[in-house]
Amino acid sequence: MTNYKKTLFAGIAGVLMCSNLYAQETNFDLSSQRSEKQDVLPVPGRKIDHQGLVINPTPQKLSFIGNEKLDISQGFILKDKQKKFTNDLNFVIFNKNGAKLIVDFGKKVAEKQKVKDVSGAYALNIHKNGISITGYDERGAFYGIQTLRQLLESPIAVNKQLPYLEINDYPNLPNRGVVEGFYGTPWSHEVRMSLIDFYGKFKMNTYLYGPKDDPYHSCPNWRLPYPEKEAKNIKQLIEASKRNRVDFVWAIHPGQDIKWNEEDYKNLVNKFNWMYDLGVRHFAIFFDDISGEGTNPSKQTELLNRLTDDFVKVKGDVSPLTVCPTDYSKLWADPTEKGSLAIYGKTLYPDIKVFWTGDVVCSDLTKETLDFINSRIKRPAYYWWNYPVTDYVRNILLQGPVYGLDTSLTKKEVCGIVSNPMEHGEASKLALYGVADYTWNIAAYNALDNWERGLNELMPNARDAYRTFAIHSCDTETGYRRDESWETTTFRLANWTDEAARNLEREFEKIENVPAEIDKGCTNQNLMKELHPWLTEFGKLGTRGKRAVELTRIYRTGQNDTLFWNKYIQNLMSKEDRKNYEAHKSGTMKLQPFYENAMDDMAHEFLKHLTGEIPMDYKGIGSFGNSSTTQTKLMLDNDTTTYYTSGIAQKAGDWIGVDLRTIREVSEISILQGRNSIDDVDYFDHAVLEYSENGNNWKALTGELEKQYVIHWNGDPVKARYVRLKRLDSKRTNYASVRSFEVNPLHAENLGFKLETEDRQQALYAFDRNLGTSFECSESIVFEVEKGIKSYILLTNRLSTPLKCKQLDAKGNLVSETILDSPFSKILLENKNVEKIRIEGTAEIFEIIAEKE
Repeated sequence: MTNYKKTLFAGIAGVLMCSNLYAQETNFDLSSQRSEKQDVLPVPGRKIDHQGLVINPTPQKLSFIGNEKLDISQGFILKDKQKKFTNDLNFVIFNKNGAKLIVDFGKKVAEKQKVKDVSGAYALNIHKNGISITGYDERGAFYGIQTLRQLLESPIAVNKQLPYLEINDYPNLPNRGVVEGFYGTPWSHEVRMSLIDFYGKFKMNTYLYGPKDDPYHSCPNWRLPYPEKEAKNIKQLIEASKRNRVDFVWAIHPGQDIKWNEEDYKNLVNKFNWMYDLGVRHFAIFFDDISGEGTNPSKQTELLNRLTDDFVKVKGDVSPLTVCPTDYSKLWADPTEKGSLAIYGKTLYPDIKVFWTGDVVCSDLTKETLDFINSRIKRPAYYWWNYPVTDYVRNILLQGPVYGLDTSLTKKEVCGIVSNPMEHGEASKLALYGVADYTWNIAAYNALDNWERGLNELMPNARDAYRTFAIHSCDTETGYRRDESWETTTFRLANWTDEAARNLEREFEKIENVPAEIDKGCTNQNLMKELHPWLTEFGKLGTRGKRAVELTRIYRTGQNDTLFWNKYIQNLMSKEDRKNYEAHKSGTMKLQPFYENAMDDMAHEFLKHLTGEIPMDYKGIGSFGNSSTTQTKLMLDNDTTTYYTSGIAQKAGDWIGVDLRTIREVSEISILQGRNSIDDVDYFDHAVLEYSENGNNWKALTGELEKQYVIHWNGDPVKARYVRLKRLDSKRTNYASVRSFEVNPLHAENLGFKLETEDRQQALYAFDRNLGTSFECSESIVFEVEKGIKSYILLTNRLSTPLKCKQLDAKGNLVSETILDSPFSKILLENKNVEKIRIEGTAEIFEIIAEKE
């Protein structure tokens, strides 16, 4: 459902203007679904001392009976009254001399134990006569067994004794589980089987099978039966689900190419019959992320009702259908009586469950969003929570707490919740541990405590290292933001304190050691395989963060420019470093920004110290939530293959610009909007270019700019510190992206001296007063010596071989030759006859600084 694939259509706004069009007609822009909020709210709850007793989900009622304990050192003697649960108790030792364990279920016995008349409810009692588990139904007794299993795994049972207690427990919601509905690589069969066991252990009862990249789930092959191997796998998934008392719900996604005729109706019924023969008894139909005639809500409800009559009721053992409507988010849903949701409410059979993602695609579960949807579909919605899914940020691994879910809800407002996880199934378990807890006992849900317990569940032998990784691997950076690194305080160069630096340094040292500790302690090899690429980059982040703190200490002494520069370049990320980090990010909210800001701040101040002038390393600014972050550097990096993106929908008054750091004369501005200059949807299609000296009073440099990806302004110089591109009236709701934002770009003719090299345009970066840019010199660079210059400072990256520096007179004769073997070199002019400097060799040159007499 979280479809962020790039499309070339006109946009959602134009669709919603026309009441006779459905929400995802042919011109619907699927990329406009990406309008998530960027509010970063703190994690609610607190860590609790459970005194050795850990049960997930949190029971509705648990009472200790005195201080006595039951001896279980001899194991158990089982009395399985319904002959159903022997295979579910493989975690206990059976012994005729053991403590009694009675398992039973049924309405009559449950009523005697005051078990709530809800599927999944149970009572578990531990007393002097042994342990009794009574379920309202078979599923309830199974859940009681899972609670016993967790009791035995808890520290409280380490001495083979269990305290006398009574548990009376039941789920708040009838549908609790997972939808495999993400885009990207589907889970392996092994991971699916592992996850089903996980669902059962933590009392989740629903697994919706609907991977978008399964060709037999979606078009074009939804009409065809599964091949033999895939069909065998599905049968095994169904069998595993039965063992874990999980409803395996098979979903089909036919809407993109379905024809509303008898032929396709028969195709659908045939597919359902094939799946029924494989063992499927629960079915769903997804009409999400489609365009064309398949979006017709009247046809959708007609189909669902007919399937209910012809298939569900005829079979007799098939549960009511579930549907994902095309209008699954308030972001584009038509709220009127003519809208798709209202049509669902008026025409769809009342027992068919209807999915909803909330105000936007990835959003919090609130009473307000449920009021909106329920009033239209005339039933409690089925919440499809797009968390911890990362198909829109596949370089992120979400390991943070589960929160953003209203804890006052009941089944009257929401009939169930399913989580759409990451393509990394094992790594999704930490979040699913929280979803299981919330959906079972909503009012008691404690997000932070659940997360602390979940860490131990997933990695008991390396919990602390896993916690360090997880607390710094929470945020999506764009889109549905999550709090991250909330126990870590970072700072800017100007706000340095020794104590803050020591604390941060210790945290980076911990981070540096995490990969080795998890590699040693993690026993789940599939989880380790998923985590490994992120752990590798996480350890590197610890190293460069620690070095940044050390480097700042050196910088603050101000005693040795050579030492500082040598240490500085040692801690720079190479292109390969950046590529690897971008592919597997963590620490995006505080840790990596600390590194980036520390290095940038020191570079700025160091260059200012060397030149006596304010450097030209401009800063990105704007109206979006991430405008003050390091992401804006992507439009200032002289690389048009990278881009800054707003991460949320553009709206009236939004703008993107640069801070020139001081008032300067501005005579030229060049901007590349969008991710390309041909057909991208993420740009301001109606805008104006403005400037300001103080950031408050803005003046226009251009007239209204209509649908311009490439913007170039030349004119009489104006005095400005701030320049921006401002959005004017527009129906566009896409993100805004900028590949390049150049103010007073440096040209060779403006240097004031002659320059000779293999790539003169690139060589300008060696003279642009910006240490964030560089020139890759592969042969040589020759530059004319200006009058009044006594020396030059050459700042390079690490040198693989020494450079030759030749000083030449006006005729090109050699005046002197020296070897430069240090990244920080000072070139003293031999005499006044020196007209040119020639530097020979291979080097990345950050800056060549002229020093006046």
